Amino acid sequence: MHYTGTIWRPPYEAYSLLVQVTAGCTHHSCKFCTLYEDLPFKFKLSPFSEVRADLAEASKYYRKIPRIFFTGANPFVLSTGKLKTLAKMVKEYYPFYKTIGCFARITDIMPKSLEELKELRALGYDGITIGVETGDDESLTFMNKGFQSKDVLEQCRKLDEAGISYNFFYLTGIYGAGRGEVGAKKTAMLFNQLNPKIIESSMLTIYKISELYQEIQKGNWKEESEIEKLIELKTLVENLTINTRIVTDGASNLIQVRGNLPADKKKLIKHLEYQISNADEASLREYRVNLRHL
Repeated sequence: MHYTGTIWRPPYEAYSLLVQVTAGCTHHSCKFCTLYEDLPFKFKLSPFSEVRADLAEASKYYRKIPRIFFTGANPFVLSTGKLKTLAKMVKEYYPFYKTIGCFARITDIMPKSLEELKELRALGYDGITIGVETGDDESLTFMNKGFQSKDVLEQCRKLDEAGISYNFFYLTGIYGAGRGEVGAKKTAMLFNQLNPKIIESSMLTIYKISELYQEIQKGNWKEESEIEKLIELKTLVENLTINTRIVTDGASNLIQVRGNLPADKKKLIKHLEYQISNADEASLREYRVNLRHL
């Protein structure tokens, strides 16, 4: 199998076949992100010959794979034509596959028409994971995400209309000290207008090689305390009104939160309130600073 650098996937894609179709990120400018620093290039499309070879190799060992996950920071940036070619390639080796997932940026959806998205859905593209991080425009701008909350609303509504389901990554701590609750409420207002199947929350962990670390050294931004991050997460859960699943499965999270909203809201809030009331900032901070890798 052809894999380049560290391979990232959402926790819920653990049972999907991971096939590399791109490596790196077309944006690669978010101030907090260090995920692709081990690559000697910004972004690269895998030769179709390599993709075909990987599918052929995997099919020798796994004959019945219902879901394929294309790896890379945002394979959905590829043209509709390329994505269709890749899906047809999957069909050759896995004729009974059901869906294809991948990471996507909001900006990857923008150039695709509704008809193109419907074509991709017909070929199995579904359950796309989008690193939205927040619905707060101030934070999106400061962190250089490359889009605003209105773009999230417009593009995800296109996915809704095309029948392509999607999941959101949310980044607890993205607002900075003193803004967690305000930012979480703004994010809930945005998410409540959309239909994410899963909201996967991670907690901001700042590494010295990040641009955000340099902003902190310059005095331009201050990190939330670990307890603030927990309060922020509770605020998000309190203000979400949609049917969705919220989880905190990654290593960056201080505690595990898993549940379906709105059914489990009271239980999750009670759990978070208990954690906050019994939290020791020094112990939580020790975990954060000793977290070597996400």
